[in-house]
Amino acid sequence: MAKAVKKQALGRGLSALLKDPTNDIKSVEDTNADKVVGNIIELDIESIEINPFQPRTNFNEETLKELSTSIKELGVIQPITVRKTGFNQYQLISGERRLRASKLAGLTTIPAYIRIANDNDSLVMALVENIQRHDLDPIEIALSYQRLIDEIQLTQEQMSDRVGKKRSTITNYLRLLKLDPIIQTGIRDGFISMGHGRALITIEDHEAQLEIYHKVIMENLSVRETETLVKEYQEGVQNAALQKENPKKKMLYTISDNQKRVFTNFFGAKVDVKIAASGKGKISVPFHSAEDLERILKLLEK
Repeated sequence: MAKAVKKQALGRGLSALLKDPTNDIKSVEDTNADKVVGNIIELDIESIEINPFQPRTNFNEETLKELSTSIKELGVIQPITVRKTGFNQYQLISGERRLRASKLAGLTTIPAYIRIANDNDSLVMALVENIQRHDLDPIEIALSYQRLIDEIQLTQEQMSDRVGKKRSTITNYLRLLKLDPIIQTGIRDGFISMGHGRALITIEDHEAQLEIYHKVIMENLSVRETETLVKEYQEGVQNAALQKENPKKKMLYTISDNQKRVFTNFFGAKVDVKIAASGKGKISVPFHSAEDLERILKLLEK
């Protein structure tokens, strides 16, 4: 009879398994603990309490609303992490903004990684094994690296030794998590590559990130073309910042129509005036014959 109950619980999935008192998992030695460690499980939001020792107490309402809107459209991209404190009871370890925004979005469940007693070694093994799989997308790999940092307190040097990857490679994956959630989803779904993401991450403004991301998708741009587009954007931002910093600078390197007319009236010809950003320039005076040149020279001699 006990076997039949166990089978039925497993058939309902991991979420149902954790709600079954006959299969309550308290440590890594318990049956089915290996199915929990390192896996994502949907938990009832109401079963999760906020960590009373959470050092962060202030949350910007506007950014929470923005995250809530993103979660409504895309779901929770990065699962939260909780600690199992009792039967179907959990305490938040990390991800309070995601939890609050999910509540704001009206979600009743949230994807979570569950920590259970004495699971450190098992979790490290599960994550390292997961990272070394060939079918993971770059964001999944980045999330696994981030978990090793957040939950096991591994440094990037230690991770490099554990997973056999260069520290620079690990850093490049982790930086992808700074991309706008929509772009992260685009990488996960294969719309753009990790190379595209690495180019876009150099743009701090998420709105600008998304604008260029959509252009990359619509025009099917290569990584090299995306890098060029990002470079042009950044140069434009820098120029705008310089002009804002010193608005008189722009006037210094331009010449008005009235000033051009002074030259034209003097020489009796349409004079071309060009000024470089350095302030240097040249004046070109056209002439149409030897007689015209003599005329201009006499004007200059006066």
